Amino acid sequence: MIAFFNKNIGNVLMLVIADNQGTKIDYERRADITRIFREDTGETVAWNFFGKEFEKNGEIKLSEKKVWKLEDEIAEAGFMDTIEGTAASQFKVAEIVEMEDHPDSDHLHVCQVNVGNPEHLVQIVSGAPNTHVGLKTVAALPISLMPNGTLIFEGSLRGVTSFGMLCSARELNLPNAPQVRGIIELSDNLVAGLDFKEKEMWHG
Repeated sequence: MIAFFNKNIGNVLMLVIADNQGTKIDYERRADITRIFREDTGETVAWNFFGKEFEKNGEIKLSEKKVWKLEDEIAEAGFMDTIEGTAASQFKVAEIVEMEDHPDSDHLHVCQVNVGNPEHLVQIVSGAPNTHVGLKTVAALPISLMPNGTLIFEGSLRGVTSFGMLCSARELNLPNAPQVRGIIELSDNLVAGLDFKEKEMWHG
């Protein structure tokens, strides 16, 4: 889940919780809440909450308590849906457990990645030249907002599904990021699944 606040258009809090995958969307408004959903499936992809107050424009972090309060407001407005998102960071310490060459590319790799549950590996396609089994790096999981404003969703790279991306230091705007291609190489001592914390984990 990604949360944005825009005080320039009615003090609206916008929550993006799913990718509409290019399909047509529709909306319904009740009281000060608008639900945006896919026309074909009815799946909720975003919520707008009007008349909110936050200190800054742009992306904001919502506490679990705040998410619960928004859930209550949705129910009070008469919606049957819920936010179904998470307030937790979507940038995780990730360990590449398995890797094979992409069947339709000479430089892409299909990786099975541990992001906290070794019994449920996440498939991510990477084209970084330093991708290898055993590497601890940073995974941006769906739905993540990159520093350049790009939203990360589940996608397909040449026919292979990728549930996020493995990040370079430059993509995360980290200080002293190497100017060569490659994903972040973290300490082997870090535990897969931890939230990535720049000040504690990056030593560029």
